[in-house]
Amino acid sequence: MALDFCRQELMTVRFSERLRMLAAAVFVLLLSAPAPLHAMEAAARIDLTRHPVGYLALLIFFVAYGFVAVEEVIQLRKSKPVMLAAGLIWALLGVVYAAHGQSAALEAAAKHVILDYGELMLFLVVAITYVNTMQERRVFAAVRAKLASRKLSYRQLFWLIGGLAFVFGPIIDNLTTALVMGAVVVAVGVGSYQFIVMGCIIIVVAANAGGVISPFGDITSLMVWQKGKLEFLEFFHLFLPALVNFLVPAAFMHFSVPKGMPEPVSETRRLKHGAGVVVGLFAATIATAVSFKTFFSLPPALGMMLGLGYLQMYSYILQQVGRRRDDQDMAFDSLREIRRLEWDTLLFFFGVIFAVAGLGVAGYLAQLSNYLYGDLGPTAANIAIGVLGAAFDNIPLMFAVLTMNPDMSSGQWMLVTLSTGVGGSLVSIGTAAGVALMGLLRNHYTFINHLRWSWAIALGYVASILTHLWINAALM
Repeated sequence: MALDFCRQELMTVRFSERLRMLAAAVFVLLLSAPAPLHAMEAAARIDLTRHPVGYLALLIFFVAYGFVAVEEVIQLRKSKPVMLAAGLIWALLGVVYAAHGQSAALEAAAKHVILDYGELMLFLVVAITYVNTMQERRVFAAVRAKLASRKLSYRQLFWLIGGLAFVFGPIIDNLTTALVMGAVVVAVGVGSYQFIVMGCIIIVVAANAGGVISPFGDITSLMVWQKGKLEFLEFFHLFLPALVNFLVPAAFMHFSVPKGMPEPVSETRRLKHGAGVVVGLFAATIATAVSFKTFFSLPPALGMMLGLGYLQMYSYILQQVGRRRDDQDMAFDSLREIRRLEWDTLLFFFGVIFAVAGLGVAGYLAQLSNYLYGDLGPTAANIAIGVLGAAFDNIPLMFAVLTMNPDMSSGQWMLVTLSTGVGGSLVSIGTAAGVALMGLLRNHYTFINHLRWSWAIALGYVASILTHLWINAALM
């Protein structure tokens, strides 16, 4: 019940997140540089930074994000204005490039962005479908009930919840982990305001930290992997820095967790038939995606789609068995789980990616890229981008870095993956996991309550960066 309520809260994003996304969009615009597309490099690039079309594209971009910021007031889904803006910006580019006889180059640029977004979308569709199916099979409810029934003290639960969030983060992504573990805190922390507050903070920190050690843990990690900047196994170099990022603030917070023991909860949740098989198929799907990229040099999204085929066939088998046994609870409809996807968010990503890419093609402030990664150097730039993740959404920030495509070593790409992944933990609105828990427990987990522990989280951030620079020095 708590998990369903949490998902409903997540679908209505609060006004503070709209402002954060608007700020993120502005910063991405400042970082945007023309994508290093081979076709675009072969053709003469048209500088539109001082052209009327460029100014009009900027106006469209900011007007669209103005609508995003007031979504709750006007009840206009955030995907609609940004999709319209993206299309209009590329239409304006099309007019100018056609007039200069460069339509083929612009077409190549557009197809490149479509390919990037298509791979990301297909990957997310499959991953979220599996998560939805595991929720329908009561996997997460069973985990919550199991933890709630154990006779553990608040401090033991604090470390157990944080540890599980760190472990689940790389597997089911940091946002879903926050939803699941947030429901656990609600279940076991009734009557203890302080425990709920501390539990939510450590969930956000641990889920974000765990999310950086796997391409499946965070969308930014997935973007880095799909762009080929890091191989699958290279993410595991970040395990120790990520663990430090979790342990340092947790050690300071431990002493503020109540010493008592919550009342035992006798909630029981029986897994639906085939729940274990679905979990196994999800693991097989991840292995398939990794194998496709590692052994066949094929897009991992193709391996994920094969994994969706696993789920589709198993759904059919359960439907047939359930029909013969007259057991309607046995079967599930995999297509129904696909329909439960949050398409507004996926289409919003489409609009953001294409709008930013269009402004990048126009050439706006590409010199800022040279300043960050040329004058400051990659280490300082990557650390700074991570800190900015505390105020700005890390997804457009990572997209900006990938668009600039600085020439960096694998160690530097690990650094920016780490910094953008854990930097959002510094404040509650710096990460989707934090925003989700603010919606679930708005009277407990608040911006101010999280901010009181930002100093400890910042120490963890610094410690994780130093740990990475030390143990992975040979990769820098």
